[in-house]
Amino acid sequence: MSRIGVAFDKARADGRALLVGCMPAGFPTVEGSIAAMTAMVEAGVDVIEMEIPYSDPVMDGPVIQKASDIALAGGVRTADALRIVEAVAATGTPVVTMTYWNPIEQYGVDAFARDLAAAGGTGLITPDLIPDEADEWLAASDAYGLDRTFLVAPSSTDARLRMTVEHCRGFVYATAIMGVTGARAQTSEAAPVLVSRLREVTDLPVGVGLGVGTGAQAGTVAGYADGVIVGSALIRCLLDAPDQAAGLAALRALSAELAEGVRNPRR
Repeated sequence: MSRIGVAFDKARADGRALLVGCMPAGFPTVEGSIAAMTAMVEAGVDVIEMEIPYSDPVMDGPVIQKASDIALAGGVRTADALRIVEAVAATGTPVVTMTYWNPIEQYGVDAFARDLAAAGGTGLITPDLIPDEADEWLAASDAYGLDRTFLVAPSSTDARLRMTVEHCRGFVYATAIMGVTGARAQTSEAAPVLVSRLREVTDLPVGVGLGVGTGAQAGTVAGYADGVIVGSALIRCLLDAPDQAAGLAALRALSAELAEGVRNPRR
């Protein structure tokens, strides 16, 4: 079983959802991103989702775009991202990588799978790669024992849900809204319906992302999903801070609030 699967099982045994915290590699610097992800883990985040910064995102909202731009301007490369995975995985926390497909294609699909596995990464979330076009990644992930997480949306047909989950390993990523990432005032009303539909076609854990930014919202999503995925709200802690120390303090505080939320699901 994948390490992500083990983490979901442990959370389920504890009667709660799992908290996934997202941060771009190299934001604000390579070492700064390692410090940020480590702080998140120490404050209660169960799984780190490390995003490889990309210049032309299709899923990321303005907060993640800005953080990724800072990382790219600082010169971060895919090799740096792998070093970050290795450093954070050394804490014993599962690290899943979120990436658009172009950087992997440029690196070499088999070579990246090999190096990600060697760094201790658990697998990939691929927002712009669909199972229909993923033969090379399916083969590489099988060869190196990596998870593959594809996305489904409220607009996905039942047939599309079935096909997608058949190719997932580890967990399924359910996008709560039709749109880009970013914390919102209210959680999505479409997400519980989508999770219910997924329950009918798979036993895999379901993680819900897009829109969660507070402990109360995390608790609401934890009431129906196996995992709560938070990105923009955590990244904003660093973007809005006057200095690194203040940013890390805010990041720890929000991570702890979110962790408390998933540990007290609202059903």
